[in-house]
Amino acid sequence: MTEASRPLDQRERAALADLLDRTGPDAPTCCAGWTTAHLAAHLVVRERRPDAMPGFGLEQVALARPLTEHAHRLEDRMRERTPYPQVVAAVRSGPPAWSPLAWPPVSRLVNTAEFAVHHEDVRRAQPGWSPRTLPRADQDALWPAAVLFARRVPGGAVLRRSDVPGREKRAGAGRRTVTGEPLELLLWASGRRDVARAETS
Repeated sequence: MTEASRPLDQRERAALADLLDRTGPDAPTCCAGWTTAHLAAHLVVRERRPDAMPGFGLEQVALARPLTEHAHRLEDRMRERTPYPQVVAAVRSGPPAWSPLAWPPVSRLVNTAEFAVHHEDVRRAQPGWSPRTLPRADQDALWPAAVLFARRVPGGAVLRRSDVPGREKRAGAGRRTVTGEPLELLLWASGRRDVARAETS
């Protein structure tokens, strides 16, 4: 299998691990308050500690606060007790075989957006970054995730692809239109408004 023929989730994982190795543990990211060490620990805990999963993404839910705090404690412990190169190696190698996230169909469904977004979280926090040019197939793979994330945005939006004339999707009841390539729309919908190259009208 050539590099270009590997599934997008695998390629984004490998590219992010390479970037984490190059930047080291103290580089900034687009995740507020997180360095690359925080991000790497998050990715490993997410894939290797099933007890952390209920706490992810629930920071705004008061009743879920103990679950969120547990997940954060696991991430802190990983970051403080495991040398950074080992954490990055665990990001690169992926989840253990017993994890559903190790199954290719599940990984494509769950990890494609996760690794694409976090890859950009590191890339776009570094000086001199520029948008990547992704193949049409990769943009197509990110399009459903962009729509899904946009449905969670208060007020919703109409997403319009700038790379495919006439392709748009309503996410929620909102009237605003956000235009860009799927990767940029995914970043916009996941809250990275300051670095997403997307236009709102």
